[in-house]
Amino acid sequence: MTLLDDPLFEHTADRILGGRVAITQPRVGHRAGHDAVLLAAAVPASPGDRILDLGAGVGAAAFCLAARVPQCFLTLVEIDPALAELAERNAAANGFGNRTRVIVMDALARGAPREKAGLLVGEIDRVITNPPFHDLPRHRPSPGVGKRLAHSGGDELLAGFLRTAVAVLRPGGTVTLIHRADRPDALLAAMKGRFGGITVRPVHPRPGAAAVRLILTGTKGSRAPVSILPGLVLQDSLGQPTPEAEAILREGRGF
Repeated sequence: MTLLDDPLFEHTADRILGGRVAITQPRVGHRAGHDAVLLAAAVPASPGDRILDLGAGVGAAAFCLAARVPQCFLTLVEIDPALAELAERNAAANGFGNRTRVIVMDALARGAPREKAGLLVGEIDRVITNPPFHDLPRHRPSPGVGKRLAHSGGDELLAGFLRTAVAVLRPGGTVTLIHRADRPDALLAAMKGRFGGITVRPVHPRPGAAAVRLILTGTKGSRAPVSILPGLVLQDSLGQPTPEAEAILREGRGF
């Protein structure tokens, strides 16, 4: 019997991306939401690309991307065995099982341990990640180990995720991440020297409000400057989804 068969391990069956993607996930702790869908929508992937999701959780972002881009091949790296098992089940439930591999591994693993787990240097076209985004000295971690691992992190952890990304990407491959919007300097500092041609897209909850998320994409080996893209506004002044947000969050379109 696995942990998922234990009646004390509560999980829910949900649908995201307008019902296009089925996700089984823990009832408590970090749960997939808009961040995963927005991250997937920002990836410049093409059919046949090899995609790596670092810190994949139950696979929500990867499967949203696979629903938009046909015949991409998915590798999901997740440190929590229970979440990794859910990711495998979710891959099968969405019809992606034959092109998905799930690796139980610390996303910060280097060198021989990383390669022994099956993640080789230069084999990936696109890396996606929603890295832990709370600075430990300033944030009281959420209760529960799953939520704590998913939400508690800092600059060193972010740098570690990006170090892994640049190692496994082919030249010209890209990394796309979604993160808190209040520390753009730290995000750019972590990416510079590893990636160029960085694009930054702000996400605003409503018109006139400060951004709450930034979506960044960088290219391995590029020396192009940073570009700020038009922001996405999630809701209009009446609290209704904007057409642009609706197209991404429910219709599965990319940016």
